[in-house]
Order: sequence, then C-alpha cells, then structure tokens
Amino acid sequence: MNLTNATVLITGGSSGIGYGIAEVLIAAGARVAITGRNAEKLKAAAAALGAVPVHADVSQEADVLRTMQEVVAAFGHLDVLVNNAGLGTFSPLIEMDLAGFERTFATNVTGAMLMAREAARHFVGRQAGHIVNIGSTASHRGAPNGTAYYASKFALRGMTECWRAELRTHNIRVMLVNPSEVITGFGAAAGFEQRASDSKLRPSEIAHAVRAILEMDDRGFTTELTVFATNPVG
Repeated sequence: MNLTNATVLITGGSSGIGYGIAEVLIAAGARVAITGRNAEKLKAAAAALGAVPVHADVSQEADVLRTMQEVVAAFGHLDVLVNNAGLGTFSPLIEMDLAGFERTFATNVTGAMLMAREAARHFVGRQAGHIVNIGSTASHRGAPNGTAYYASKFALRGMTECWRAELRTHNIRVMLVNPSEVITGFGAAAGFEQRASDSKLRPSEIAHAVRAILEMDDRGFTTELTVFATNPVG
C-alpha cells in the first residue's frame, strides 16, 4: 500500500512501540490516530507526533466503539489498524493473582478482538483494509512466570490466523509482528527490570518492520514477521 495520506489507528500509541510506529508512519506520509488510557500522556504524545489523540481503554467495549466513531469522524475512513496496546503480569503459577491474569487478557486478547472486530466491520464494507497485530516471540514458546502474558500472546497469534482466514476474501490483510525484547517502559510497568543496552531492540526497529510489511503491494502480504536483536548484550 501507499502510506501517503493513508489513515492509521494505533492502540497504545502514547509510548513505547506504539509511539515508535506512529512516528515512522507519520514520517512516511500517513495520517495517524493514537489511543491511550492516560489522558495527559496521550495529549503530550499526540502533540509531539502530530497525531489525533483518542482517550480510550481497549478493554472497554464502549471505548472501542467510540474510538472508531472518532477516527472515522476525523479521517473519513480507516485504512490500517495496528493492535499494539498491551500489558503484562508475570508470576509463578502457584502465586498467580486472578485479577492480574484477567487484566492481562482483557487488554491483550479481548481488547485486540474488540478493536479488530470494529475495524473489520469497516474494512468489509470498503472491501479493503489492513490489520497489524503486535505480538511477541512469547507466542512461540512458554517460560517460567509467563502464564498470563505468554498465554495472551499465544491467543493473539491464534486469533490472527482466524481473522486472516476469514478476511482475505474481502481484500483485508491481517499481519502479525513478533518482537523479541524491546527496551521500553513495559518492563517497569510489569514489575521487572530491563537492562538498557546499545545492542538491544528499540521501538524504531519494530516500526521499521511494520512500515515494510504495509508498503508491500496489496496483492501480497507478510503473514507473520519476527524481529530479534542481532547480538543483544547486557
């Protein structure tokens, strides 16, 4: 697709990977809206990027419905949804807190489904559209303490395959990008330390991958793309 004047909605776009994707797509000529739960942080990010802010929590159906209404009102139509909003809970199974488990699934799985559902309804009507789900290398393997987060990414990967099978006949591309560790505020929010390193991935590498798969001619698409750091140290 040609990103010049393309309309893009990025969930969780006020920081981290979402912010990086917004920055790269805007530089490529796209018109971008970003969502976020923290109103002040969202406002500042949108101003810095030149994006349209939509204050919303993707785990809340009413917020999702309003988000699509606001985006269509702002742009006239939507070309691309980037399902990026996510959070993590990490705990041994025997210490797993039900509220934390459900909160992770509410955003990473239910929220992604709700956003994709509303975008797909719009795309089917137009017989065109693009959904990019930001997954994780966690969707390919299990790990200690990963019950909630890893399982949510397995679920997102499975939903991606279902949506792809349903939507291809409507000229809708459904793509999955799986980053390995990216240095953002995610770790601190999830309660674990990330060691910064000049050799580890940044949001810009993931943004580059998203731009690349979107810019392929619409007759083809990359179904799934995994991004690793070449030689992470630290």
